[in-house]
Amino acid sequence: MASAASAVMVGTSAVTTAAAPDHRAVRDSVHTAGRVQDAGDLLRYSWPGVYFEGRIRGTGVGVVLDDPAADYDVQVDGTTVATLVTPGRTTHWVRGLRDGVHTVRLVKRNDTPWSTSSFGGFVAAPGGAVLARPAARSRQIEFIGDSLTAGYGNLSASRDCDGEQLKRTTNADVSYGALTARGLRADYQVNAYSGQGMVRNYNGGSPEVNYRTFYDRALLNVPGDVWRNPGTWRPQLVVVNLGTNDFSTPVNPGEPWTDESLAAAYRSAYSGFLEKLRKRYGATTTILAAGTGPFAGHVEHVVRERTGAGDHRVRYWPLDTTGLDLNGCHWHYSARDHRLLADRLTAFLADLPIRW
Repeated sequence: MASAASAVMVGTSAVTTAAAPDHRAVRDSVHTAGRVQDAGDLLRYSWPGVYFEGRIRGTGVGVVLDDPAADYDVQVDGTTVATLVTPGRTTHWVRGLRDGVHTVRLVKRNDTPWSTSSFGGFVAAPGGAVLARPAARSRQIEFIGDSLTAGYGNLSASRDCDGEQLKRTTNADVSYGALTARGLRADYQVNAYSGQGMVRNYNGGSPEVNYRTFYDRALLNVPGDVWRNPGTWRPQLVVVNLGTNDFSTPVNPGEPWTDESLAAAYRSAYSGFLEKLRKRYGATTTILAAGTGPFAGHVEHVVRERTGAGDHRVRYWPLDTTGLDLNGCHWHYSARDHRLLADRLTAFLADLPIRW
């Protein structure tokens, strides 16, 4: 059964109806740089900010989804025409387009690591056709982080948010990573998981896991899942921003840490994680390690060690938070803050010898 999707409409008309997807391999008709599991007639995924791009000819396009948890923006010819709130199993139609060739983009707005999302491709309205997928961009950037990278509550009008407000106001598509990548005309991944740290999660929660537990997965809620790189993901730049959750709250009684042992474990794990990235992506990829607040010195220390050992494509980014209003949910970055950080990151990257 198709469920009705809540939608905010801009410009074109749209309705949500049930429709049968095109059972050709979805991957052949769309471009995505995200971590997806290819099941032939659908693509499964979990990370925030995953996007799919296609081209159609005709007066309408259907978006085939099966997702009870996440929100999406639908963009046609560069304009957002619908926001889908937990659409469920449905085909969402955008109609009333001028008869011609159109680009369409679907982007997952929020982080829903407890759920698996499924996309069944784009379909054309009667009389139209799905065209060859857009070309991949030559530049690729991977962003690794927590809620600050995911765009947690960045569209909120208040720092006070309940769970529903948080879901509706999180939009990875206007996070500093997505903004930076699009400004540089790069494909990107936002591999961010709210609340997770390098070794310690926010306030010591879920001590049996941390960000590194999930990094290799495509489906975050499937233990042992491993994303299979199709061979097309070779980022020239990887930006790591992990540490806020490790150090933003005091160590609680009963946690297996002292301040000193936490710092040592963080530095050791960070160094190992950078080594993992280096082995995965090779010697020419630039790895940018962001540091700010209580973990800045630890990140800088790890970068110095690696550069001292000969890895000169690991760089330290002192993340400048001057002037941020932190008006997102629960004192997170606002959309304005993400734009400022994107501008600062873009300026910083301009001085790096990245091999685009």
